[in-house]
Amino acid sequence: MRCVRVVPPEHPQAMPRTPVKDGPDEDDARRRGVVSHDGRAAAGPRRQRPAKALRVMIVDEGMRDLGELQLALEGAGHCVAARISGCADLLLAVARHKPDVILIDVDAPSRDTLESIGQINRDRPRPVVLSALQSDPDTIRRSIAAGVSAYVVDGLQPTRLKSLLEVAIVHFEEHQALKQELRKTRAQLADRCDVDRAKLMLMERRGLDEQQAFELLRKIAMDRKIRIGDAARAVIDIGQIL
Repeated sequence: MRCVRVVPPEHPQAMPRTPVKDGPDEDDARRRGVVSHDGRAAAGPRRQRPAKALRVMIVDEGMRDLGELQLALEGAGHCVAARISGCADLLLAVARHKPDVILIDVDAPSRDTLESIGQINRDRPRPVVLSALQSDPDTIRRSIAAGVSAYVVDGLQPTRLKSLLEVAIVHFEEHQALKQELRKTRAQLADRCDVDRAKLMLMERRGLDEQQAFELLRKIAMDRKIRIGDAARAVIDIGQIL
């Protein structure tokens, strides 16, 4: 039998690729976003998307046209959750529309407006940007005390919208952190006072020393799976009844 050796064919030599240089027209098109770098037609201009799209509620109490402001918000990728008049129930509107930020435009913040902002700050806190024509120190002070995060005097200009929202959110978050820290500190002080009162009551009625009274309070808290401050208040309540 005759053996035949099969020799694989040689690979065809790759044809050199001639680099294609971009002409001035293509360069200009890419800068304008018409043509992408791979030569395909690029998509048209897209709506700007912020790091986080916000739901914004606009409260219009002034006489100015805020249509341009609404378009600027939507153009920046935010959602105008609602646009209401100043006579509406703001707390109810916040509960219904759940905005992330509230923009209020007024000629001068009235007492009712500041009371509504105070209710929102207490029950449903949100960053509030208030734009007003009146800029006396007393009005600004009362507005900040009510819960306004950013007070704007020269109007809600669309070109300043991004920085206004950022400032309002930062101020709001810092204020909420301070409030949380204050509540925590007050709770700790209240727990300490109640623990001392409960220890004194146990020492007088059961003849315990201070360490024994504290250990008993801690055991009560662990058995009931509650904080030691709550256990101390329970002991005080029972002691007052008995």
